[in-house]
Amino acid sequence: MKFIDNAKLTVKAGHGGKGCVSFRREKYVPRGGPDGGDGGRGGSVIFEGDEGKTTLYDVRYKTKIEAENGEDGKGANKYGRGGKDIVIKIPVGTLIYDNNSGELLADITKHKQRAIVAKGGKGGRGNTKFKSSTNRIPRYAQPGEEGEKREIRLELKLIADIGIIGFPSVGKSTFISVISNAKPAIAEYHFTTLIPNLGMVENSDLIPYVVADIPGIIEGAHKGLGLGHRFLRHVERTKFLLHIVEITPERNSPVEDIKILNKELELFSKELANKEQIYALNKIDIYTKEQEEQITKLEEFLKDKTFFKISAKTQKNIKALTNFMGEKIIKTRKEENEF
Repeated sequence: MKFIDNAKLTVKAGHGGKGCVSFRREKYVPRGGPDGGDGGRGGSVIFEGDEGKTTLYDVRYKTKIEAENGEDGKGANKYGRGGKDIVIKIPVGTLIYDNNSGELLADITKHKQRAIVAKGGKGGRGNTKFKSSTNRIPRYAQPGEEGEKREIRLELKLIADIGIIGFPSVGKSTFISVISNAKPAIAEYHFTTLIPNLGMVENSDLIPYVVADIPGIIEGAHKGLGLGHRFLRHVERTKFLLHIVEITPERNSPVEDIKILNKELELFSKELANKEQIYALNKIDIYTKEQEEQITKLEEFLKDKTFFKISAKTQKNIKALTNFMGEKIIKTRKEENEF
């Protein structure tokens, strides 16, 4: 299924039903009073977080969503039936905006969390409600209120414990496929991974945690080059970042690669740039002696940082890295009082 991380559509809540003008017409009740019932409320349009969904594909191609109108009131003080709400399930991590004003209507961060985006109109009152000492036979009832109508924009931000970042082809997709249940889709583009992939990392002696494989960042991504602007936002919610750096003869300077990518993060979001990073120096399986000077410079550059030399292909030091990340997630969640 194609990954969809934004959508625009019109949502319209149902109108409230009209109140009824009616009078009792029973035998032996020659002057029956008013008995018109109220109209039913219109249905609302509701969005609900669903942790089983990872894309906005289901709503991307809907142009309009309408909830049911409320029924009109009836005689004998019978109220109209309320219109059915429409509940649209969307991925956890979706932001809902009013497309015209830009107002953030809701931030769906939890499973089953609901947000009423368009509220149904109230039903009109029947003529029974207008009876008074001065008006015993009211011939008036209220019309139902119109339901809300909005143009909305949905924007999905993946929620994961760890965001995996790095230049194209540094081995992120291989890494996430090795440590988790994700099966990344690959193609020959600036961003070699077609979609951000969520993967669950499970370990018998640690808690499970979620990693997000973010499509490779190229220089100029903050300006929207490639698919940069769309995908950089997916790492904003992560607790920390795993920065994968390729150490092979093909890379002229891993240190320069790190500087360029971190500059892109800073230009896109100061908050993102300030997230803690763990570095994975990948492809150590094809490390050569000719690279020793280059690697020495890299280790010196990272002397105050946490880094691991790994091979995603041969799985060298992968266990040590995933255990370290798991322990860090436990500590972070405790600090956030998540458990």
